[in-house]
This record gives sequence, structure tokens and C-alpha cells, in this order.
Amino acid sequence: MSRIGNNPVAIPEGVTVDIKDGVVTVKGKMGELTQNFDSVGIKVEDGNIMVTRSSDSKDQKAKHGLYRSLMNNMVAGVSKGWTKELELVGVGYRANNQGQKLDLALGFSHNIVLNIAPEVKVETISEKGKNPIIKLTSHDKQLVGQVAAKIRGFRRPEPYKGKGVKFVGEVLRRKAGKSA
Repeated sequence: MSRIGNNPVAIPEGVTVDIKDGVVTVKGKMGELTQNFDSVGIKVEDGNIMVTRSSDSKDQKAKHGLYRSLMNNMVAGVSKGWTKELELVGVGYRANNQGQKLDLALGFSHNIVLNIAPEVKVETISEKGKNPIIKLTSHDKQLVGQVAAKIRGFRRPEPYKGKGVKFVGEVLRRKAGKSA
């Protein structure tokens, strides 16, 4: 029994859900998302989306909760949107953006220029005395996470001083340095 899969997904005002041949389209004020759903049944009733499975096969049990979570992320994304914030910790680490081009100075001999997908809005915040912050916003949770992981992968936080690109609020496991 999937506890997550049995919960209904509430559809807020301004969001429409269309189901045709296993393809679900969700439209809202932030944008439109489509997802292909196989091996589970999806019904819209009384302003809620219900995900059901026709049998107790291992495959359907595994996908029941997954598809409900994906559906919930789609509905929340087109109504509220998703945001990830990255913090650049280190001397001389900077971030600037011109439109969808993100320019990162992360201590290498060259700057890294990254073209961000048009669905993701990028914003850089640089205040004196504070670490630069990169703010990514989109209606697609999967795409925001993928772009954030790619940026973080350029310079992962190291365990001794904590320098690198980290998520805001991320707790790093620190190590002690050499002991004399």
C-alpha cells in the first residue's frame, strides 16, 4: 500500500488539468507542463487528482507514489513556482548574469559562462560583505534542480574551509585540519 500514492492532489484556482491517452497537461499562471504517465490510472474528480493502480504488480506499486509526487510537483509548479538559491563561498567568487547567460568566477584561470534554459529565470544578488547568491526560479521543479546541480558541480564545497558553491541553508560536514 502506497501512503503517498493514495493521497489526492488538490487543484488550486486557475489551474487546469487535461488527461488524454496517458499524457497529462497541467496549465497555470506560471506556465504549462506535460508528463507521460503509464501503468497507472489518473482521474480528476471534485477538484482533486486521484492516482490509482489497476493491480498489485511490483511495477505498479513502485510507480504509484512516484506519479502522485510528480503530479503534485507539476500542480505546485504552475501555480506557485519553484526556487533554488545557491551561495558562492570563497574569496573572489563572483556571479553576474546578462539575461540568460550566467558568468561565474570560481577561482579558476578563466570565468565559466553558462547558458541557462529559457524556462528558468536567473537572478544574481551581490551585497558588500555577504556571499554572492544565485537565485533560480521556474515552474519546472526537475529543470530547476538540474540547473542548480550543474552550477554546484563546477566547484563543490570542500570539507575543510567550506569554499565552493552550496545551496542556501545547506549544512556542510566539516573536517578538522592537520593537528600539530
